[in-house]
Amino acid sequence: MTYPHRRLTTAATLAIVAVAAVAATVACGDGTTETSAGPVPLRLGYFPNITHAPAVVGVEKGIFAEKLGGDVKLETKTFNAGPAAIEAIFSGALDATYIGPNPTVNAHSKSNGEAVRVVSGAASGGVALVVKPAITSVEQLRGKKIATPQLGNTQDVAVRHWLKEKGLATTKEGGGDVSIVPQENAQTVETFTSGAIDGAWVPEPFVSRLVNAGGKVLVDERDLWPDKKFVITNLIVSTKFLKAHPDVVKRLVDGQVAANEFVNTQPDEAQQAIADHIEKITGKALDLTLIKQAWPTLQFLNDPIASSLKTGLDHAVAVGLTQPVDLKGLYDLRFLNEVLRAQGKTGVPLT
Repeated sequence: MTYPHRRLTTAATLAIVAVAAVAATVACGDGTTETSAGPVPLRLGYFPNITHAPAVVGVEKGIFAEKLGGDVKLETKTFNAGPAAIEAIFSGALDATYIGPNPTVNAHSKSNGEAVRVVSGAASGGVALVVKPAITSVEQLRGKKIATPQLGNTQDVAVRHWLKEKGLATTKEGGGDVSIVPQENAQTVETFTSGAIDGAWVPEPFVSRLVNAGGKVLVDERDLWPDKKFVITNLIVSTKFLKAHPDVVKRLVDGQVAANEFVNTQPDEAQQAIADHIEKITGKALDLTLIKQAWPTLQFLNDPIASSLKTGLDHAVAVGLTQPVDLKGLYDLRFLNEVLRAQGKTGVPLT
């Protein structure tokens, strides 16, 4: 005895399974696929400091989680230096990170333009040369010791190039007319107050810390750039992740834009969120007064200011710290412009 309705049920079940399998694999239009078998993990890196304010606020206030949605599992990792974050990208341990311009260029160069893409800007400014009060001119730096965060890093390149333009030579080994002393930013206040260094070209909040320790700003780096704008932090993603999950990257960029909106329209709440979050991450609170002191030197914007990254690279070549790099393909701002235009805002031209 046969049961036609059972045969139909079996066939219907197989059809449902087939449809589900197709639905679980979505073509992305570039030869890659995006699967929906459970939440997509997005591993996002950032630094627990003021120059990464959009990232810190975006995580602390739940902005990224909201924009990414329930089908994306956000996993965050914090770093203290760009090279470590780039290594995490290269090893596959990280999908995206907020990072400075010099590590961005290094990642692009070392991977022959394959590993990463800049998908948004984040912050500009927040860097200065702080010196002893007795130093009032660049000529008085001759024979002095100036600290930078790391040999060849963004600030190290900036001070060497500035000194070169002023006719003062430096060497990688710390020789020349002005001795450049690479050291951890956390050491600079101690070495400055002890007299071991005469100044430092550093980012916030270390600029404010040195000023509070008796230093004065000799050069505000904003004054060296057109419209006082230069990239200090941008958002990059792994090219592999971008190809596999373009929709997730767009939502991440949407979160970046929303985080910057929050930072710019609710500065007091953003500053408190930064203080709270840094304490959670490091176990040591960053003084809210210090954050407020540093805040005016920074501008939080979505434009990655690509021209300043290129100029920074040219400066590094000029002072002998790197070789020329072809930056073609580094920027992918399609999602940023889609998000901005959907909000009635002007897109970011790549010039």
